Amino acid sequence: MVQETDSKVETERTSKRPVTKLVAVWIILPLFFLATGGTLDWWEAWVYCALLLVPMTWFAVWMARRDPSFFERRFKLKEKEQAQRRLQAWGSLSFLAGLILPGLDHRFNWSDPPLLAVLVAMAVVLASYLAILRVFIENHWAGRTVETFAEQRVISTGPYALVRHPMYVGVLALYLATPVALASWWALLPMLTIVPMFVIRIRNEEEVLVRELPGYQEYRQKVRWRLVPKVW
Repeated sequence: MVQETDSKVETERTSKRPVTKLVAVWIILPLFFLATGGTLDWWEAWVYCALLLVPMTWFAVWMARRDPSFFERRFKLKEKEQAQRRLQAWGSLSFLAGLILPGLDHRFNWSDPPLLAVLVAMAVVLASYLAILRVFIENHWAGRTVETFAEQRVISTGPYALVRHPMYVGVLALYLATPVALASWWALLPMLTIVPMFVIRIRNEEEVLVRELPGYQEYRQKVRWRLVPKVW
């Protein structure tokens, strides 16, 4: 009886976490851009927020009904691999710089991307984020850290039939489009440094998957390309 009660409490706690984090993101992301940009007169930032938060909310509601355990894997941040911990630290700094610089750029008018470039970047932001969500729907094991889980299996359908790391394709496109979508050329510089970090991350991740996930070596032989077909 005590175990059933504890299990029920844990289930309720788990189900509330995505809602709490979702509400927090709706509050924190606009406030972050308001703080860095220093004004409400920055339409690019508010459109950017909508492009991320609206599909994020839909997906969170959809996934909470079908696989609540997915969020536990996505909320887990501590890497097991030492190499990944170093990359995580450097990558976080680059990503944060890439989000702070657009606000400063807007404040001090350092750069002025043409409207067409901003609109194209916004379209890429939306498309890449939807692609990431599509990957999550196909592969519920897509955690934030490099590790394997009990009962995990190799996914080779959907976007995984084209490249071995489709989520990273979407994430890189999102990161590189973000500065221009926020009307900043300068913020591209720290975002570009993330590209080689992803290359290193993918190489290490594949070593882990080959070692710990049955069938992954056969999958690598079937799907040759990591990120871009015919390139890498």
